[in-house]
Amino acid sequence: MRYKAIFIDIDDTILDYIPCCREAFDAAIAEIHQNSSDALFDLFFSISGRLFSEAKHGLHTVAEVMELYPQEFCERAGYPPEAVDPFKHAFRAAWGMTHTLVPDAKEILEALHAKGYRLFAASNSFGHLQRSRLVQAGVLHLFEDTYISMDIGYDKPDVRFYEEALRRCNLLPQDVLMVGDSMTTDILGAQKAGLDAIFFDRRGERIKDEGVKGLKVISSLPELLTLL
Repeated sequence: MRYKAIFIDIDDTILDYIPCCREAFDAAIAEIHQNSSDALFDLFFSISGRLFSEAKHGLHTVAEVMELYPQEFCERAGYPPEAVDPFKHAFRAAWGMTHTLVPDAKEILEALHAKGYRLFAASNSFGHLQRSRLVQAGVLHLFEDTYISMDIGYDKPDVRFYEEALRRCNLLPQDVLMVGDSMTTDILGAQKAGLDAIFFDRRGERIKDEGVKGLKVISSLPELLTLL
């Protein structure tokens, strides 16, 4: 095998981010005794999406984003200040139980595991929440370890995230392939750390590959097996 291990992003690579987000959002809205709607979810999703995008470019840490988007959402939705903390905590609690899988995710993880690849989850979030979601999805046992930014101490695309992950699994950059859906955090970040990477463009929204050398792209997870 060319690679000994594969680092795999979680959201929008293994777990389907949008339905998971909506499920947690609906639970959080119910907690503050409001009615959910598509318009409210769209507002929430746009705020969190903007802030996470800014974090990818170093304007915030992921930990800061986790505090900022509930506050901005409640303010813009017209909810009182005392709603912010209950909404935030309810969203996180519900998020830890969401587990809608991307199509073919479990089957491909099982196939990679059976082929002898060491698998590691690599994600920006709270470690306990992401591990809980992988347990709920029935796939945590397929991963040798989970490298989550809040545990690692650095957020992707910081090279130090990848360096620390490599140190923990005792592998060299050339031994590891990174697979993920973010050109910034998963592809450029991994390549800067010396890893090969494959961009998972599952929604057909390929963005500029500026600065990415020898970019490999898949639109479904089964395609990954053909590139190994």
